[in-house]
Amino acid sequence: MFPQSIQNLINQLSKLPDIGPRAATRLVFHLINQNQNELENLSQSLKELKSKIKLCPDCFSLTNDNLCSICSDKKRDKNTICLIETVLNIPLIEKTRQYTGLYHILGGLISPGNGTGPEDLKIKELINRVKNNSIKEIIFALSPTTEGDTTTLYIEKILQELKTQPSPKAPAGKVKTSRLGRGLSVGSDLEYIDENTLSNAFRSRR
Repeated sequence: MFPQSIQNLINQLSKLPDIGPRAATRLVFHLINQNQNELENLSQSLKELKSKIKLCPDCFSLTNDNLCSICSDKKRDKNTICLIETVLNIPLIEKTRQYTGLYHILGGLISPGNGTGPEDLKIKELINRVKNNSIKEIIFALSPTTEGDTTTLYIEKILQELKTQPSPKAPAGKVKTSRLGRGLSVGSDLEYIDENTLSNAFRSRR
């Protein structure tokens, strides 16, 4: 129906999450109406996604530099880590203005049914951060689902065992763990929770 170059782009866009052929077609025809400079800027941005973007070595967020903007911010509370599933959770949490510490991105949740085990997540890296830094609190901000609860319990057990193996920077009994308040609906995904609900959940964490 369409010229092959248009159809090829529609096919590529249709592979993106939540974009079907109809939405992809609308996007392509929107792009056709843009001027050449805008299209070239878009093309350049796409090319740089892989060549310039990398993982922050501390929290595993995305960055163009050695550290992400949050880890390198001297005003952030370096003694608190908010444990999250994906980088997409950060903007939502930041909008609440209830949290000023650091983050640690697991990269998913423990889900045996989907083939995701503890070894597939950034759990070892989290434990190393606790051992090698003066961490006083870890906030579990994982989705209130079965997978989220399973992941939380697994990591809490490891942290509990860590308390019996003190180090100079992480003395026994000094690392507090807390969870977001259960104003969050059970079974919901943190990515889709509204700002006010999440803000209340941070204030009522336990």
